[in-house]
Amino acid sequence: MAGWNADTAAGPVGAGSITLVEGSSFCISAANGDINPEHPHGLFVEDARILSRWNLTINGTPLEPLAAKASEPYRGVFIGRVPHSDAHADSPLIVERRREIDAGVVEHITVRNYSRDTAECLMALQIEADFADLFEVKEARIQRRWEASHDAKEDSLTIRVAWQDIRKGVLVSAEGADIAADGLTYRISVPPNGEWSATVSAVPVADASASLARPVRQSEGKMSPRDRRRQEWVSKIPVLHIGNRSIQRTLRRSYDDLGALRIEDSHHPERVVVAAGAPWFMALFGRDSLWASLMALPVDPSLAFGTIQTLADRQGTVVDEMSEEEPGKILHEVRFDVSSGLALGGKSTYFGSVDATPLFVALFGEVSRWGFAPETISALLPHVDRALDWIRDYGDKDGDGFVEYARLTDRGLINQGWKDSWDGINFADGTLAEPPIALCEVQAYVYSAYLARSWMAYDAGDTGLSAEYRNRAVQLKRQFNEQFWLPDRGYYAVALDGRKRPVDACTSNMGQCLMFGIIDYDKAPLVVERLMSPEMFSGWGIRTLASNMGAYNPASYHNGSVWPHDNAIIANGLVRYGFVEQAQRVSTALFEAADYSEGRLPELFCGFSREQYDEPVPYPTACSPQAWAATTPIQLVKNLMGYYADVARGGLWMDPVLPASYGDLHITNAPMAESRITIDISGSSVTVQGLPKGMLFHHGIRPRAADLAQRPEKSNEG
Repeated sequence: MAGWNADTAAGPVGAGSITLVEGSSFCISAANGDINPEHPHGLFVEDARILSRWNLTINGTPLEPLAAKASEPYRGVFIGRVPHSDAHADSPLIVERRREIDAGVVEHITVRNYSRDTAECLMALQIEADFADLFEVKEARIQRRWEASHDAKEDSLTIRVAWQDIRKGVLVSAEGADIAADGLTYRISVPPNGEWSATVSAVPVADASASLARPVRQSEGKMSPRDRRRQEWVSKIPVLHIGNRSIQRTLRRSYDDLGALRIEDSHHPERVVVAAGAPWFMALFGRDSLWASLMALPVDPSLAFGTIQTLADRQGTVVDEMSEEEPGKILHEVRFDVSSGLALGGKSTYFGSVDATPLFVALFGEVSRWGFAPETISALLPHVDRALDWIRDYGDKDGDGFVEYARLTDRGLINQGWKDSWDGINFADGTLAEPPIALCEVQAYVYSAYLARSWMAYDAGDTGLSAEYRNRAVQLKRQFNEQFWLPDRGYYAVALDGRKRPVDACTSNMGQCLMFGIIDYDKAPLVVERLMSPEMFSGWGIRTLASNMGAYNPASYHNGSVWPHDNAIIANGLVRYGFVEQAQRVSTALFEAADYSEGRLPELFCGFSREQYDEPVPYPTACSPQAWAATTPIQLVKNLMGYYADVARGGLWMDPVLPASYGDLHITNAPMAESRITIDISGSSVTVQGLPKGMLFHHGIRPRAADLAQRPEKSNEG
């Protein structure tokens, strides 16, 4: 994920900051609950900051933070105390702020008096709204100054702005408060050992007369709409119990975060997709949403299907150099309310991604196995074929057999794979690679896309088309292993540069190639040896770049950091090629890393060695929660279960290799076509109940027929 061509990091949000997220809305605040415009704080709805200041004071003094916690991704509590006016160390006034976000924010404020005297207080909430674009805030380059009007009425304040033909506003409601243009105040009297409370809300205003949506206040003892939405989703997903309590906590946190990152397609509310991550990427991203929904397939296949449908609807149709759109291409990102001067490519939809298109086809191949109605699958096949046409006609413009990228506009991304920071692709000596660049993992995605299309044609009885794509895959694999392999180094080049030279840095990218089977089996042991070497494996995970490379920096975004999703993909490939012990080691390291962040894996963390620091060093501006990090624990467990489902062929394969330290695994309510199945794993023993009629369970490794572009027939072979 990236913005422009600098490092994708945002400015610091401040120590102890809390991020709440629900759908396309998110809120970043300080540890005492305040929103401060001097930091990248705010309440953001559809990529616009509708609150830039939300500062609470008691008798003119900000709260001293005591504790802050997000009890759910969309709900947080902030506890602070009022500093004592006569400099005594302990204050009797404690303030609790309970905040919940959705289309806006609802905050319930309680002041408790732990003294024997009545406390007379002036509580004030200073409010500002700059309606800045998300990128303006993220990169500290706020440009616009709106014409603002403040309408203070009894119990409400409306702030409206106008710029050219754009109209925006926010409505703040506070029953019983004294309202002014800069905020609201309450004159309160808190009895001895008593409390006082009030509720304040803010929602965006669509026009001069109405708000977009009023946040519904939670009645005592009743669930809020966010709780009901979460409960509805939880009722559809598997219930998982694993003996290791730490791993259990991490998996539950993953479920919660994945649920909060779901956003609706505005044109098709019945479709739900996964936003890339909070705070800066609460939008549809091609690559991120595809990977996250692929990893989440065993939890909720409908997320993958919704993602496929939504991306298909927005598939490229024309050549547009500014947005880098091309016929058949899958988008990089969609922004809701970002001005054209700030968005990548100058438009709300930007297509500068080389890997989203082959991943789209690869994910569709996976989705087609999960028992969706044949007519819905058939309706999407033309989009798959257009994506494959893009690979041939635009992805491989020079006809050398590899898909490469070179940006079409200086307002686009320099690097267009998943390592999309400006310096993310470099040689062993640190020299930057020059485009057009053919990334190794992108060729693996294309290989998988060819095989997926071959499978689909085979199942449809089109043996000619199946053979065509099988042959393309075979040719690509042979060519890849000839041109990317570095025999004197014992690993694969990260890329070929514009002069077709191997870019010889040792990176994690080659590890992703294992997942898709493009690596020759005789080369795999050397690749795995390099991935698990001290230069690559930090003790918390596999680094993006080896520590003996020229560009290595453990605190960089892509040149030595550890990305959980990257490791989950690599771990899948390790299991595929039979390197079980190494897959267990990587998986366990990541689960142990999650312990240091309350069970939540961040987007990335620094690549310092575990011997150097005995806990993972956070990357300062990592997204959290983030979609593919949230789905990483799910993918790790799936890898070690040896889980492979093919509803279309009537088979479910499992060959569990969970470490003994994980304990037994019990899963109920797991989706499988129209059924819900129960899985019990103890050691290498597996039982499955509730499979759909005609579907068989196979205990063992699934046949590697995928390499022959042919799915396994129904059989009891392992």
